[in-house]
Amino acid sequence: MNRRLTLDWVSVSAGAEVATGLVLIIRPSLFAWLLFDAEFSAASQALGRLAGFSLLALALACWKAPGTERKPAMRALLVFSLLSAIFLVYLGIRGELVGILLWPAAATHAALAIMLGRAWRASSKRTQLVAN
Repeated sequence: MNRRLTLDWVSVSAGAEVATGLVLIIRPSLFAWLLFDAEFSAASQALGRLAGFSLLALALACWKAPGTERKPAMRALLVFSLLSAIFLVYLGIRGELVGILLWPAAATHAALAIMLGRAWRASSKRTQLVAN
């Protein structure tokens, strides 16, 4: 049962990043408006698209990682979600770049970081039990 939960959180997190990456690639200005209530300059739109490519690559690398590759994928998504949550909360507290989806995005990343952290810890415990 725990193994199934571990696999699901990696897939959920990867799926969310696929969606975000695609929005950044297709309409970076929409992303900027929804998250930051701001406009992107031409350079920001180009950088947003590059970030979208990176998110898409990260998500695809993690999506269906088999057995032993699952733990590094989980760790990568955990670090991304944790750092994203911290940064989005920081932006929200500053109050300068707050769009309608900033707080939901911060909460989503925080929840994913918690769930991925729990799944990673459970996976580590299983690995230790098998090794002993």
